Amino acid sequence: MNQPYIIGWGHTPFGKFDAVDPEQLIRQAIEPALATAGLQARDIDGVFVGHFNGGFLPQDFTGSLVALAIPELRHVPAVRTENACATGSSAIWAALDAVQAGRVKRALVVGFEVMNAVPAARVAETLLRCSYVKEEGTTPAGFAGVFGKIASSYFERFGDQSDALASISAKNHANGVHNPYAHMRRDLGFDFCRNASEKNPFVAGPLKRSDCSLVSDGAAALVIAAEPNGSASVTPVRWKSRTQVNEYLPLSRRDPTRFEGAALAWQRGLQAAGVSLDDLGFVETHDCFTVAELLEYEAMGLAPHGQGARVILDGVTRRDGKLPVNLSGGLKSRGHPIGATGVSQHVMAAMQLSGTAGEMQVGNPKLGAVFNMGGAAVTNYLSVLEPA
Repeated sequence: MNQPYIIGWGHTPFGKFDAVDPEQLIRQAIEPALATAGLQARDIDGVFVGHFNGGFLPQDFTGSLVALAIPELRHVPAVRTENACATGSSAIWAALDAVQAGRVKRALVVGFEVMNAVPAARVAETLLRCSYVKEEGTTPAGFAGVFGKIASSYFERFGDQSDALASISAKNHANGVHNPYAHMRRDLGFDFCRNASEKNPFVAGPLKRSDCSLVSDGAAALVIAAEPNGSASVTPVRWKSRTQVNEYLPLSRRDPTRFEGAALAWQRGLQAAGVSLDDLGFVETHDCFTVAELLEYEAMGLAPHGQGARVILDGVTRRDGKLPVNLSGGLKSRGHPIGATGVSQHVMAAMQLSGTAGEMQVGNPKLGAVFNMGGAAVTNYLSVLEPA
């Protein structure tokens, strides 16, 4: 079966915005997506919205907000998906299914989230619902506490990994300086990330503030089509493979120091694409916390279990390394508006593969991969992408 194409994309700046209007965010992402695709709103056959919400906004039923943002989409079928922090990828997968089934010729995918309309304590409470609430719903420090426990378990088994976590954070912040859409375009440096301070206190277990992704508002959009469009202003990008693998929700049912579902997604995805890690020019991965990126190195096969630290300490995943990871700054610097994240990662990958990433651009990559996960590696999505 032929894989669909990304033929256009749009992305708003990520950040903390006062009284941001969801319809405005949606519009700001959709308009450049349609423009780069060389299309009008009337050319869209289906709209797929990724929006987690869970209490960040009083407004639900948000698939229908798209028509308010772009009135020409008033009568186009629209649906909203939700899958924790992989909500954006779930919307992409729904669009891909519709296109591959022949039901939709051109699909519009929009991921967005407004997280800063509620106090920080409410944000933590809302995000913790992405854990197994029966067992983990009272974890101190919210989802940072969940990953703090993961980090503590890893440290107890394999030793102090603070240098590696600080190196991951510093790398991603240095990369984010080059991303005009990033929430925090500031090179924090290794020393700041490594040492606890008044500005960088411990949050949960061995995780400091610099180990935690940002609470962000923002939106991103893709136009996905069965065929390239000759009027598009960007080089189309297509999937070589796409994979989703789920895992147990409770951490008590699995080894918290392994992302086994993620590892399976990588194995299946690379095999389906007929490629290896050595063929990839870059990876955009889900660094909701620095320890997540560390475990993802092992899941993707860059290092054996317990040895992920050497990947970053040896420079493998740095901008000038063998396999650059999170050239966009990742969730750590770019930001993590839940419903937008998976879509944003695919936009960043498409920009690299089309040679339009500006100061983020590294070489002329022929293949790239996107890994997006919901919860603590519970739902795992992998895209292997190439320029058409």
